[in-house]
Amino acid sequence: MAKKVRLGRTDLTVTPIGLGTNAVGGHNLFPNLNDETGREVVRTALEQGINFLDTAYIYGPERSEQLIGEVIKERGGRQDIVIATKGAHKFVDGQVVMDNSPAFLTESVEGSLKRLQTDYIDLFYIHFPDADTPKDEAVGALQKLKEAGKIRAIGVSNFSIDQLREANKNGYVDVVQDEYNLIKRGKELDILPYAKENGISFIPYFPLASGLLGGKYALDATFTDGRARNPLFQGEAFAANLEKVDQLRGIASEKGAEVAHVVLAWYLTRDTIDALIPGAKRPEQVANNLRTLSVELTPDEVERIDRIFRA
Repeated sequence: MAKKVRLGRTDLTVTPIGLGTNAVGGHNLFPNLNDETGREVVRTALEQGINFLDTAYIYGPERSEQLIGEVIKERGGRQDIVIATKGAHKFVDGQVVMDNSPAFLTESVEGSLKRLQTDYIDLFYIHFPDADTPKDEAVGALQKLKEAGKIRAIGVSNFSIDQLREANKNGYVDVVQDEYNLIKRGKELDILPYAKENGISFIPYFPLASGLLGGKYALDATFTDGRARNPLFQGEAFAANLEKVDQLRGIASEKGAEVAHVVLAWYLTRDTIDALIPGAKRPEQVANNLRTLSVELTPDEVERIDRIFRA
């Protein structure tokens, strides 16, 4: 396992490849998940040296946090495991709404602590903004929890640049998580420069663009899940993206790696991106994700990949 890195200006040190756990107990997100397989995914990650686990209340809901808590308990404690979780979702009359109010965020942290069977959370994100709560007030509530020792760092996820600026009014935001990949690069226009300027770490989700950047699809591929409605997987856009992915195969071959490893390694060369959290449904996928760390890209290769996906 590679040397640990620090997340932004926090005192959290994590492995550059972590584990996203939306498929661990995320029965509302993926069909036919098995809880014991989910536990084994987490066990395997920890055994392989990964110390950074990313979860959320809404994965399940609640079940992902519960399974992680069970694995940590069976191991006899936290040791150096860094846990990130998220809150904001609330069920009202069977419907999901977002709530960033200080009272609800405080309640969310307490609930996560119980499910994770721990007395502190390393990184707690506001998962999505709501429509009403001033963002600096929401983050201010998390700052109080940080001062009380309930959380160690504060994150926001899926915030616009204006919402991020408001949230960071007092300089309390440590980490931003948002969608970003070689195909969807809009965050380079605002969020990433702001994060760099303010010492905030950025953690991308969907880094492989729902598998499109994994190098495993051909032009005749068909999809029956949400990708069937995703414009990236349709018509000329799909063909153009596959052509770009094909240009990475030579680099991957030279490295003895898969296209996905090259893509993930490229993100780790970016300013403010300290760590990645690829997911896994099966234990063997955890080990495969770690192969990213054996890929060393030259400056010329980094620039070439950048040019391919800017075209």
